[in-house]
Amino acid sequence: MKKIGIMTTGGDCSGLNAVIANIVRAAQIRGWRVVGITDGTDGLTTHTPSVVDLDIINMPPTISRTSGSILGNGHAGIMNFETATRSGQLRAFNNNLKTAIRKLKLDVIILVGGNGSLSLAWTNRDIYSDVQLICIPKTIDMDIPCTSRTIGFDTAVQQLVSYCDQLILTARSHHRWFVVQSMGRDCGQLALNAGVAAGVHAILIPEIKFDMNALIAHIKHAPTDYGIIIVAEGIRIRGHSGQPAEIISRKLTAAGIPNRTAFPGHIQRAGDTTAADRILAIQMADATIRAIENNETYVMTAYENDQCRTITLADFYAAGRTVDDPNISGLKTSNAYVTPDNPLLHVVENMGIYIGERRK
Repeated sequence: MKKIGIMTTGGDCSGLNAVIANIVRAAQIRGWRVVGITDGTDGLTTHTPSVVDLDIINMPPTISRTSGSILGNGHAGIMNFETATRSGQLRAFNNNLKTAIRKLKLDVIILVGGNGSLSLAWTNRDIYSDVQLICIPKTIDMDIPCTSRTIGFDTAVQQLVSYCDQLILTARSHHRWFVVQSMGRDCGQLALNAGVAAGVHAILIPEIKFDMNALIAHIKHAPTDYGIIIVAEGIRIRGHSGQPAEIISRKLTAAGIPNRTAFPGHIQRAGDTTAADRILAIQMADATIRAIENNETYVMTAYENDQCRTITLADFYAAGRTVDDPNISGLKTSNAYVTPDNPLLHVVENMGIYIGERRK
């Protein structure tokens, strides 16, 4: 009988519980035991590894709709890769993780994480040399290379669109513009997709430079005197520091355009899991189960061409643009961004939405 450990790491999002529930469901059919490692690597660094047995009773199908992770994603202040690196204890920390995995006598570890967690898993891969390691990509940022979809992204888009749907009503009532700042870090996928769905007037993303005067002119010549401008949190405005939405708001005010800022914040990482994310979760769970049966290791599930398959972590890491991690010195993470050939960019331009000074 195989013994499988599963953990969720990094930021939370909707769809995590759907992945866990479907892994448990498929494992039980095969007579495998599944244990949940609580709070990611935190559960492996306690004196006695912190795990909970998972079965169809405590992980029923109904849990798939809930956001967050039933296992938790980590505690502030507990030793992790970031604090271990900063204190010069990374080697000892890695050894503790490897010892804990041996103590649990696991055959497989399933790591559900974002691009930072997956990059860490690959660059510190010796930790998992005694087990099969299978990673499942989750992030509302959709900044993971080699997969066209990630767990949590669709729900985050829906949350942001619902937020804008409410704002536009008060915008219309007061003849006012709202500058909405989305999450997404240095990737504009969340802002771009939500902006298109919400029918906003301008979308500003890190991948495309914009001109403030051109933005102001676009808003002044809009057919309405109200609307929404979505600003990705990762954009940089030369000569300014602070929240980009606030900087842009001040510029609009100076130009005589009535406006307010709005920060949906962490509701983008919450909300009932959409059907699309639930379907993706079960597809990625299925690909994970097949990888276990095929004795694959150091792999990641990836969604392409309407199906899930596995790719090597080496391919994932090599495919993205590697940048220095802002929190872990010496670590480079593999990132994906909105590319110039993204079909939505053409749609945005054709619909008269300002997207910046895009090269033709």
